[in-house]
This record gives sequence, C-alpha cells and structure tokens, in this order.
Amino acid sequence: MASNYRSSWIALTLMSFMAACSSAPEAKAPAPAGKAEAPKPPEPLARVSKTSWGKSNLGQPIDLYTLRNAQGTEVAITNYGATVVSIKTKDRAGKLGDIALGFDGITGYQGTQPYLGAIVGRYANRIAKGQFELGGLTYQLATNDGANHLHGGKKGFDKGIWTAGSGADSVRMQYLSRDSEEGYPGNLNVRVIYSLNEDNVLSVEYMATTDRETYVNLSNHTYFNLAGSGDILGHEVRIDADKFTPVDSGLIPTGELKSVKGTPFDFTKAVTIGSRIEQNDPQLRLGKGYDHNWVLNGAVAAGAPPRVAAEVYEPVSGHVLTLSTTEPGLQFYTGNFLDGTLKGREGKSIPHRGGFCLETQHFPDSPNKPAFPTTLLKPGTELRSTTTFRFSTR
Repeated sequence: MASNYRSSWIALTLMSFMAACSSAPEAKAPAPAGKAEAPKPPEPLARVSKTSWGKSNLGQPIDLYTLRNAQGTEVAITNYGATVVSIKTKDRAGKLGDIALGFDGITGYQGTQPYLGAIVGRYANRIAKGQFELGGLTYQLATNDGANHLHGGKKGFDKGIWTAGSGADSVRMQYLSRDSEEGYPGNLNVRVIYSLNEDNVLSVEYMATTDRETYVNLSNHTYFNLAGSGDILGHEVRIDADKFTPVDSGLIPTGELKSVKGTPFDFTKAVTIGSRIEQNDPQLRLGKGYDHNWVLNGAVAAGAPPRVAAEVYEPVSGHVLTLSTTEPGLQFYTGNFLDGTLKGREGKSIPHRGGFCLETQHFPDSPNKPAFPTTLLKPGTELRSTTTFRFSTR
C-alpha cells in the first residue's frame, strides 16, 4: 500500500510540473545587440482642442477651438463672434494651406473689419432704412450702412462673446440676443454647431427660438481664397440659380426676381469671377462687382438635407469648395470693398478682391418684401438651417 501511494504521488507531481511548464509564458528572445525596440506610435491628435486666445476689450476670456480630422484638415473657431478664424486643407499636391482670410490674434477681430469669418445676425444682410413693421408697431433698428441696417447693426452677433462647448467632432456656440438689442423685439436664443467629418465636410447648423415675434436671418461671413493669396479673379464659380434679386443704389433688393440668362450674373455653368466683373452692367456698377443675392433653384422641405448650391474651383492649387444649404438664397460677394488697407495674417495686406463670400441666407430686406420667403420667427417654433462646405481637389 505504501509503495503504491508513493508511486501515485510521484506520478501526480511529475504531471503537475509538466502542466506548469507548458502553460508558462514563452520567454522573449533578447533584442539583437545595438538594436532598440520599435518606438510606440504617437498618440492621435485630439479631434477638438481648446486654447486660451486672450481677452476681449472688456476683459472677457476668449478661446480658440480647433477641429481636426485624419485627412489633416483643421478648422479654427473662436467664441468671439462664433468666428471661423482659419481653414487649413491640402491642395492637389498635398500641401496644407489656409484658404480663409483672418487675423493672427483676437486684436484684429475687435478692430474695424468686414465681418471676417463671423456669424452675422440678428439679420444677415440689409434692411432698408433699418425699419420694419410687426404686430402693428414700427421698429427702428440701428443703421450702420448709410441709411440702412446691415448684418445686425452696430453691435451684431459678430461682436458678441458666445458661450462655447465641444463634442467629439464639433464646437457648439450659444448666444442670447436680448429684447431690444439693436432695436429688435424679443429675447432670441441662438445656437450654432460647427462640425468637421472625415469626408472634409464642415457643417454649420443654425437654431434659434424667441419669446416674441421677431425677424431672424443668420449666416456665416467667411472670406475664402482658394489660392491662399492674391486676388480671387481666376477662381471658377458655378451657382445653381436661374434668378437673382437686383438692387437699388443702397444695395436693397427692388423686389424683382430677375433671370440671370444673358447677364453677367449667369453662373449656371462655371465661369471665372474676373471674366465679366468689369462689364458695363448697371447692377455690377451698383455693387462695384458681385454683391447680390441669388435665388437658389429647388426649395428644400423642412427636415430635408441641404442641396448643392454652388461650387468654386481654383485651377492652380486644385482646391474645390462645394457649398450645400437648406437656405433659399445665396449672397455672392467678391470683396469689392477690400482696398488693401486691411492687414491680415503676418501683417500682410489683403488686396482688392482678395476673398469671396458665399453667404447662405433668406433674401435681404425680406421683412419689407412680403413676396420674399418669410424670416418671421414666432414663439413656440424653432428656426433650423444647415449649410455645409466640402473641401476637395481635382
């Protein structure tokens, strides 16, 4: 019995030893002499980052948010005016460059400048004589463009400090425009969401609610130059619009919806900006170039996605900008009032027609033009609008 027990114990011990050996981790072979182990890959860049960008003239903190994607595209946005500060994307050769006009720091934005990159409102574009009637009352707005009201007045949304936050691939901006601000009725709560996806699409979503009837028209005023410098006259532009709204000497629409056919305003096929901008056309003379609203083809139903409205191509760099929107109108502006005195990044002068704007919108002066699509916002309803900018090359 003792002999059998001892034999069984030896067998069990040997089996346990063999099992332990087979389950032990395999020892790593030492690295060859003089050869270090491969370094760990770098941590991926944050999709959204935030940095301090100084203070406003009143001492309020200003921040700069940067959206990035795996393609290398970067979009920088500040909470001062919910402003797009820069858009860096690759050209045909793969070189990263900035295609949006802007300044190096917050100081430039707080000076006198033409709304570079800003969200403009409460009413983007012009309202004749700064007046409209609503609910039996006449409202007098601030006038800051001769006798007219432009882009929200003397202190529009472009000069406000917005409350900002960020998501996984977005920056959220919020602004409360109080009752009687610049003459408008009602407390208006505005939200704007900027997001950048992996298809190089920058989306701008607008939302607004009010506690009193008021008129609202929101837009972004980024100046683009797809060449990165110089003027924009060699850019090729296509706009999906068969009509535009002619203006008077104050650049207020006359109320007419005029066919673009046979005029310098026909961009239904791609045309270079400079090919007709100096033609002796009455409307071009009034605007000192293009500064008009195009009536976009194809109305967008509530909740439907944006439709393609315009495309711009710069043949030297290969940059392509494709614009889609849910809005009925597009203000195409060719930097006619840029005169070389404004200094942008690195102190460089921005030349005459050194940038163009594609301002998606409802029509100018629509509060005084009942035939135009309405911009009236009522309590209990929400304004929702989306515009996208797709960056590509060819």
